[in-house]
Amino acid sequence: MSNMSEKEAAAIMSPSMEQTQSLPLPQIPITTSVSCCFVLAVLYVGSLYIWSTKHNRDHPSTIKRRFASVSVVMLIAPIFVYFFSSPELLHREPFAKLLGFRIEGLWQATLIPYALTVLLFLGPIFVNMQNESIRSYFDLDYWRGSLNSIIWVRNHIMAPLTEEFVFRACMMPLILQSFSPVAAVFITPLFFGVAHLHHIAERLSLGVELSTALLIGLFQFIYTTLFGFYSAFLFARTGHVVAPFLVHAFCNHMGLPDLQDLWQQDLWRRVIAIVLYIVGFVGWIFLLPLATDPTIYRNTLYWNV
Repeated sequence: MSNMSEKEAAAIMSPSMEQTQSLPLPQIPITTSVSCCFVLAVLYVGSLYIWSTKHNRDHPSTIKRRFASVSVVMLIAPIFVYFFSSPELLHREPFAKLLGFRIEGLWQATLIPYALTVLLFLGPIFVNMQNESIRSYFDLDYWRGSLNSIIWVRNHIMAPLTEEFVFRACMMPLILQSFSPVAAVFITPLFFGVAHLHHIAERLSLGVELSTALLIGLFQFIYTTLFGFYSAFLFARTGHVVAPFLVHAFCNHMGLPDLQDLWQQDLWRRVIAIVLYIVGFVGWIFLLPLATDPTIYRNTLYWNV
C-alpha cells in the first residue's frame, strides 16, 4: 500500500472550515457569564449617573455628557468578551465575528429583519399616515432638522447603538457560551429590562408619586424585556448586530401603538387599521422563523440547535 501524502493526511486530520464553523460553542461557567453581564449592566446604567447635574434627562448638556460616558462603556464592554470567553473560541473565530460584525449575510441582516418589523407595525404605520404625510420622510429638511436635534439623535442613533452593542453584541456571546441559544434569548433581556428601571428614580426626582413611578417602571420593564427577547433572538439567529440595531431604532421611532389615536379615526379608517393590526401581527408571527432562518445569513456560530 502506498504511503498517504502529507496533503491527504492533513485533510483527514484537520476539519474543513465549514465543519469548524458548525461546531458547538465551547463552554464557560455560568457564574462567569452571568457575572460579566451583571457588571456590564451596572456599568451602563451607572455611566448615566456619574455626572452631577441639575438638568433633566432631555437637557442638551445632560444628553452630551451621557453620550460621552456610554461611549466609554462601549469601549470597555468588548474587553469582558475577550478576557472571559473560552480561549478555544477566541482561537477558532475572529473576535469581530463574536460581536456580530462580519460581511457574510450583511445585506440580508440589514433588510430582512427591518422589513419584518415594519410588517409588525403595519397598523400603527397606517394610523400615523392619517396624521402626517409620508412624504415628509423624503424631505431633506425633515432629516436635516432631525439630525440637528440631539434628542432625536439620542433616541434613534445613540441609544439603539450603545444598548445593542453592550446588551446584545457583548452580553450574548458570553451567555451563549453557558446556555443554549433559546435560553440565552430569554436570559439577556432580563438585564436589559432591569437596566431601564433607573427611570423610576428620574421620575421620583421630578416629583412623580412613588406608586405612579413604580407602575410606570413596571410597565416599562415589561415592554423593554419583551423587545429584548426579540432583539436577542435576531442577534442569535442572524449573527449580526446590525439587525437588532436597526430594529431598535425603528421601534424607538414608532413608540408604543397609540390605541387612543386609533379609536379617534373615522369608522372605515378604524376598521382598516384594526385589520392591518391583525394582519401585521399574524404575518409577523408566521414569518418570524422563516425570515430569521440562520442559513439566510450564513450564521453557523450562534444558532446550532
